[in-house]
Amino acid sequence: MKAKHKEYQFVYPAIFVKDEEDDSYQVIFPDLNIYTDGANLSRAYLYAKDLLRVYFSYAMKYDTEFNHPSKLEDLLPKCKKNETVMYVDAVVETDAE
Repeated sequence: MKAKHKEYQFVYPAIFVKDEEDDSYQVIFPDLNIYTDGANLSRAYLYAKDLLRVYFSYAMKYDTEFNHPSKLEDLLPKCKKNETVMYVDAVVETDAE
């Protein structure tokens, strides 16, 4: 008999900070206090999705509390000219009980 799985989708705003010297990006999830980076925007976005998935996989497994996502419109006014805010999502699969 196959084990049943349940999927959860998490969507959080991330701040993408462009390094003007080498065009790389640092990605910050301000609500979760986690970050990653990438050589370009595409890689940074993919790494951010993976980071979010891993973060919530562990949070679900160990029943860890986490902050709710901020609203995009609350973060946009705080951004500098080299920063962009985007939503990043991750789907986490867990064993159904």
